[in-house]
Amino acid sequence: MEAFFSQQGEKSFRASQMLKWIHQLGVIDYESMTNLGKNLRARLSENTTIGLPEIIHAQHSSDGTRKWLLRLADGNSIETVFIPEEDRGTLCISSQVGCSLNCTFCSTARQGYNRNLSAGEIIAQLWIANRELAAFGQSQRVITNVVLMGMGEPLLNFDNVISALHLMLEDHAYGLSKRRVTLSTAGLVPGIDRLREVCDVSLAVSLHAPDDELRDQLVPLNKKYPIRELMAACKRYVANQPRRKITFEYVMLSGINDTPRHANKLLRLLEHVPSKVNLIPFNHFPGSELRSSSGAVIDVFRDILIAGGLMTMTRKTRGDDIDAACGQLVGNFQDRTSRSHRMQKVVQGPRP
Repeated sequence: MEAFFSQQGEKSFRASQMLKWIHQLGVIDYESMTNLGKNLRARLSENTTIGLPEIIHAQHSSDGTRKWLLRLADGNSIETVFIPEEDRGTLCISSQVGCSLNCTFCSTARQGYNRNLSAGEIIAQLWIANRELAAFGQSQRVITNVVLMGMGEPLLNFDNVISALHLMLEDHAYGLSKRRVTLSTAGLVPGIDRLREVCDVSLAVSLHAPDDELRDQLVPLNKKYPIRELMAACKRYVANQPRRKITFEYVMLSGINDTPRHANKLLRLLEHVPSKVNLIPFNHFPGSELRSSSGAVIDVFRDILIAGGLMTMTRKTRGDDIDAACGQLVGNFQDRTSRSHRMQKVVQGPRP
């Protein structure tokens, strides 16, 4: 933004003014930006646009969760979810139109993949949620946390995701702290290392299995970056930061990964990794033959992990009555790239 205004012959502080108008006050009409000169406002109106996705469907769950289906300029659609809790408000945003990773328990993966979202399309989800929640200009935050856990694998859209993350953290924009912004990955090891270098927000890893044999089936990316390499990358991510932990997400699948044997293997796997575990009851979607583990089975699994000294919680299912729960986001788009062909590009080849 500073470079842009310098090219216009303006002082660099115009950048912070513009960021505040757009991201803190929700103003996207140049004529309303009263501390910008009249001539500058006219040039901006003539030469630039501030574009937003269109809300084409909004749903409100009985538990307070809200979901928006957003139409992008090219006709594709994505989904964004807001989850209110007593002590926080969490926005789950998407980073791609669809997903190419083909994890077996995820409805988004069934829809295929179209393209990466731009940085603007990523941050626009936060902007729109603030507007819909009437949060702009409020002294107390409505959205306190952001998680990149919506549609797509964020680390496969690295540059655009990083640009959006910097806006989330920027004091002149949303001013969120690194610990309140979480990026979730299926385990793209080079991306984890790059993220640590440029924007070390909180990291969540979709693990879902305690060994390579099972994880190869559930998360095909594991064939490229097996668990041993993934754990090493996680240790590097939090190295020399004693208070930080990696969140490991573990979807509970009946008869597949939910036995005491799996729990004990998971304990051994994470023994030397600063970590906490979120157990996620599987959220069923049409066409899937998978079923969630029962509450009793999940409780036994959780208790084994806790008894072994591992911080563990069972994630409460939110928004499942509007298909807004974990793994249920699908959007509306044309699968432009064959998922199997694209997966070959990501996964193919010998393990490093």
